[in-house]
Amino acid sequence: MISAFRNTLFSHYLLNPKPFFPLILISAQNFSIPNSTFVCSTSSLCKAHSHSTFLSTLMAGGDFLNPLSDKLEKQFEDFRHHLEESGNIRERIRAVATEIDSVTRLIYASLLLVHQSRPVTEVIEKAKSQIGVLKELYSRLSEIVHECPGQYYRYHGDWKSETQTVVSLLAFMHWLETGTLVLHSEVEEKLGLTPTEFGLDVDDYLIGICFMSNELPRYVVNQVTAGDYDCPRKVLKFLTDLHAAFRMLNLRNDFLRKKFDGMKYDLRKVEEVFYDVKIRGLAANGDSAGEKQAQGQS
Repeated sequence: MISAFRNTLFSHYLLNPKPFFPLILISAQNFSIPNSTFVCSTSSLCKAHSHSTFLSTLMAGGDFLNPLSDKLEKQFEDFRHHLEESGNIRERIRAVATEIDSVTRLIYASLLLVHQSRPVTEVIEKAKSQIGVLKELYSRLSEIVHECPGQYYRYHGDWKSETQTVVSLLAFMHWLETGTLVLHSEVEEKLGLTPTEFGLDVDDYLIGICFMSNELPRYVVNQVTAGDYDCPRKVLKFLTDLHAAFRMLNLRNDFLRKKFDGMKYDLRKVEEVFYDVKIRGLAANGDSAGEKQAQGQS
């Protein structure tokens, strides 16, 4: 009975090298361990200890893992330098974009006076004084982008929103002066941009034109209120031609398409004002041919 109990305890020890009971409490006098078993157990423990020591030596010395570790370290070190340089460039670009945004706010504040029936020449001259500042800022932006050739569209998102606003303001000023649409090449010329080095993205130009059309319904209403009953006819003809030109483009379901869809509502608002003025007999009769053309295209 006692012998079976001793064998059970010893078997449990062999299966579980870390038993839950302290072996030191078991008296060696109570049972004896066969020498052969002790030698076998001691040999196994020595082999396990030697194997663990061998792995520890390899990991500590790095003789086995060093080539792979060096490659990984070099790769991620290169990544770190690349990301730091990219982050510095983005910070510089965003700083210039912030200045562009400040200038566009000043131009927009000046152009808002046109809705209060201020003289157009006076309003435009004040707004034009900031174009030189914009030209200088875009020159700085071009210099920064030139530091990383071929990466124009990688950083383009950091200034495209401000550029779209700039295009809308320049287009509105141009329309107030001439009654026509400013061309893509004319905007580049005003901002000192060159297509081969740092040009104006076509999407930014088109979105800016859509933004400009949003100002026209408000302008028409204020002009009619001030007594200019011929303004709705002029704006209607311009928006009709512009809308027809956009129809030539195969636009996808993106931000540009959404802005173009908004142009239809601008056109509808101007039509409503024009028809209201026409029904009341307030429209000018000097350009009946142009009036019929606008009605036919709408």
